[in-house]
Formats: sequence, structure tokens, C-alpha cells
Amino acid sequence: MAKTDGAPRRVTSARARRRATWFALPGIVLLLALGSWQVHRLMWKTELNEERRAQFQAEAVMLPADLADPASFAYRRVWLEGRFRHEAEMFLAARTHDRRVGYQIITPFERTDGPVVLVNRGWVPLESKEPETRLGGQVQGAFRLEGVVVPGGRAGWFTPDNEPENNIWFWTDTEALAAKAGIPAPAYLVDAGPTPNPGGLPIGGQTRVELRSQHMQYIVIWYALAIGLAVIYVIYMRRNPRSDGSEDESEA
Repeated sequence: MAKTDGAPRRVTSARARRRATWFALPGIVLLLALGSWQVHRLMWKTELNEERRAQFQAEAVMLPADLADPASFAYRRVWLEGRFRHEAEMFLAARTHDRRVGYQIITPFERTDGPVVLVNRGWVPLESKEPETRLGGQVQGAFRLEGVVVPGGRAGWFTPDNEPENNIWFWTDTEALAAKAGIPAPAYLVDAGPTPNPGGLPIGGQTRVELRSQHMQYIVIWYALAIGLAVIYVIYMRRNPRSDGSEDESEA
């Protein structure tokens, strides 16, 4: 009798090869695309960080009274004179310093030669949220402030909503902060520099100039997965060669 088990094997092998190709080739293309996207993101972030460093390293200048283009001053070191409105403090929650959780204190600063601006004075621990616990740092009268111009923030995917009614903020919505303080809305804040305050609090110098970059890590991951999938595909296809039918002819 003729053997009939060869044909099903040929059909199964051909079908398996097609399925492997349909799965592997789009997967390899997708992984390469993801790796290339991370390369693009790395180049963009590297350039942006270089621009920020250049701004930050430039000589400090007086903050213009009318800052028509805040973006041009982003991460530029500035100085200004005036006095703090401590009675209008606002609390930026869930901020860390030396692995401790606390608040950053945002205070309106009434300039002697310009409009009121919002100043992030720095970090305080949870137990020092209330002003009476850090009276030494509540500087009075005329004060010269040195700091860094920073743009307002925006909420991330998992950032809680701000609570203006409780004076608790999770991101720097400059318009809402200004409304809470009763001042015209600036499009930026000034982060106080690292000069110590009397009594030690708040702790200034909290500006993060450079964006964190993990893109190289993702580049390696996506490209490695693409190479791994390609190697597996080649090995599989070699172990399951295409049949030309000569080996599976029926035997009497």
C-alpha cells in the first residue's frame, strides 16, 4: 500500500513556515521601529538638555520687568529684588529631598521694579509645612533673590488633581496658582537658588535642569529583541526546510 503520511507533513510544514513568517517579520519590523523611535527621542532629549545647560551656565541677569517671551529665559539664572508675601504661601506636595518626602513652598514675590512673580522657595519636610514651624526662614522686608526661571508644569498620566480649596498642589499650574494668590497669571516661576535661608528652611536649589533620559536603555532592549526574534526565525526555518516533494514520494 502507498504511504499517505508524507503529504500531511508537507502541508503542516508549509503552513507552519507561513505562520512563522507572518508572526516574525512584522514583529521584527515593529521592534526595529520602536528602537528607531527611541533613537529619535534620545537625540531630541540630548539636544534639549544641552540647551538647558547652556542657559543655566550663562551669567545671571536681572529678571526683566516685562518678560514678553518667558521661553527664551527658561532655565536662565536671574536675580530680582522685592519682598515675599508669606501670608499667601502655597504648598507643592509629594516632593522629595535626600530621599525624604515633603513640600515645596511657592510664595508670591512683590518686586520693587516689576510685577509680582511666583517663587518656589524650596523644600521643607512634612513636619515643617506650617510657617510657624520655620519662622527663621520667613524673611521680612526688602530681599534680593537669586534663582532660575522655569516654565509652568503640566499634569502627568498619574498626577493627582490639584486641590486649590485645600491649598495643596501636585503640579505647577501657574494660572491656578496665580489665581489663588490673587495676582496676574505669569507663564513661569522662579526657583530660588541654593543660598541657605535663615533657620535652614526652605531648602532652595531644587531646580532639575536636565530631563531624565532612559532612551539608551530602551534602544538596547528593542534592538536586542529584534535581533533575538530574527535569530529565532532563521533557526526555525532552517530546522523546518521547505520540502520539494522528492523525499515524500509515495512508496509501494
